[in-house]
Amino acid sequence: MLKKAKYAARLAENLQDVHSAQALRCLAFNLRSETGLDQDRFDDICAHMLIEEVATGALVCCFRLLHLNGGSDIEKSYSAQFYELSALQSFDGKLVEMGRFCIHPQNQDPDILRVAWGALTQFVDAQKVDFLFGCTSFRGTDTKAYLDAFAMLRDKHLAPKRWLPRVKAPNVFEFAARLRRKPDVRLAMRHMPPLLRSYLLMGGWVSDHAVVDKHMNTLHVFTGVEVGRIPPARKRLLRALS
Repeated sequence: MLKKAKYAARLAENLQDVHSAQALRCLAFNLRSETGLDQDRFDDICAHMLIEEVATGALVCCFRLLHLNGGSDIEKSYSAQFYELSALQSFDGKLVEMGRFCIHPQNQDPDILRVAWGALTQFVDAQKVDFLFGCTSFRGTDTKAYLDAFAMLRDKHLAPKRWLPRVKAPNVFEFAARLRRKPDVRLAMRHMPPLLRSYLLMGGWVSDHAVVDKHMNTLHVFTGVEVGRIPPARKRLLRALS
C-alpha cells in the first residue's frame, strides 16, 4: 500500500473491490449500464489499482493493469482490439497495459493523480516492466476542439517507426496524415488530457491516428512508454512519489 497526503493506493483484493472500481468507471465515463458497472472480459485477467481517501475510505481513482511477458503476447491486450500492433510483437521485455484510468468527477484534487503515478511506479519497479502502454482518451468524439493537441502530437510525439501502430479500427482520425496546421502550444496543452501529458513528460509516444470510440464517447490514441528511456530527472520525480 502507498499512502501520500490524504490518499492511499492498493491493489483490489476481492470481487467487491473490483465491483467498486467498475462502478466508479461507469460513473466517470458516463456509461449507461443496467448494473451500474462498467465490465468487460479483460477485468478478470487484470490487476485493479484503487486510490482511496484515507479519512472516508471513498474510492476516488482506479485503473487496471494487464501484465504481459513479452511482445509476443501483445494481441492479448485491450488495445489490440483497436490498433494493429504487429510491430510490437518483437519487443523484448515485460509489458504492462494500463487501462480504464479514471478519477471521480466530483474530486479533482491533483494529489490523486500524483498518488496514482506513485503507485504505478511502484508496480512497474516491482514487476521489472520494460514497456508501459495503453489507450489514452480525449473526451468526446468531435476532433475540432483537439486539432492543436493532435498537431503537437504529430510534430513531437509520434511513435518510432519500428514500433508504430497501424490502423485497425473502422473509424479513425488520421491526424498525422491529414493535419497541415502548425499547433498553438497554449491551446494544445489546454486540451491535452492530464494522463497523456504525464506520459509525454516520461518520453512517451503515440500512434499516428486516433480511434473514434462511440461506446466510450472518446477519441483515443495508442500510447507507449519505454521505461528504459524515461529521462533520469523524471524517473527521480516518479520514485519520489512512490
